[in-house]
Amino acid sequence: MTTTTMSPRTRRMARPLQYLALLGYVIFLGFPLLFLVLTAFKTPQELISPNPTFFPTNPNFDNFVQAIDKANLIHAAGNSLIVAVSTTVIVTIISLPAAYALARFTTKLRGVATGWILLSQVFPFILIIIPLFLVLKQIGLVDSLLGLILVYTVWSLPFALWMLQGYIAGIPVELEEAGAMDGASRLRILRVIILPLLAPGLVATSLFTFISGWNEFFFALVLIQDPALQTLPLTLARFVGAEGQVQLGQLAAASLLATIPSLLFFAIIQRRLTSGLLSGAVKG
Repeated sequence: MTTTTMSPRTRRMARPLQYLALLGYVIFLGFPLLFLVLTAFKTPQELISPNPTFFPTNPNFDNFVQAIDKANLIHAAGNSLIVAVSTTVIVTIISLPAAYALARFTTKLRGVATGWILLSQVFPFILIIIPLFLVLKQIGLVDSLLGLILVYTVWSLPFALWMLQGYIAGIPVELEEAGAMDGASRLRILRVIILPLLAPGLVATSLFTFISGWNEFFFALVLIQDPALQTLPLTLARFVGAEGQVQLGQLAAASLLATIPSLLFFAIIQRRLTSGLLSGAVKG
């Protein structure tokens, strides 16, 4: 069997193409955010002008001030933060031991649990919202943040389990066996060996759960009626009038502010994506 390798000239020609493709991908992902930022700083006259400019001619913060004052954006962001953080913590606490059990123990319940994980992702939101609303109404959790947290937890848990199970399955069992031979208990093995190696998986799962809870709209629209309990996505919908008229500048400013907590959350935990990959093996 023969193998072919690229010549040095071919590699030199391929590298600029790779950088060009990467640049195009970055532009593709960054253009919507750039457009959002520029729109947030435009005046209403610029937005309705028949010949709009791409860059704002007179940048100002009026849209941000009006968005915060009129829509009570800070209070809505606080509600979303409570719901997203609570959901992330609960899902992580539940899914971590459950995912370890699914990845390491072979039992009859493993097949049932795996089937439930896959089946739960099949049902669309609209199919379960009416029975879900009736159940929550019977137990008094409609129009409450606690009920919303419970719904988000149940909805995010299957995917979190599936993600963590894949990460745990990728950790060699030999590391645990070596720790057991050194006299470490299972709890110590989990804490000293598994958790450091699982840090990137926990970060990815936490980030997915937080963003899902922070951005979710449909469940909150049906379950929350009290304006004081509305989350940020519901508040952003107020910038669209009853006749479809959109306050584009204020909506862009509010949407830009709404992305800040997700970016901060990622900035805080992203270093865990790379740290700890080998520390567990060294400690074990």
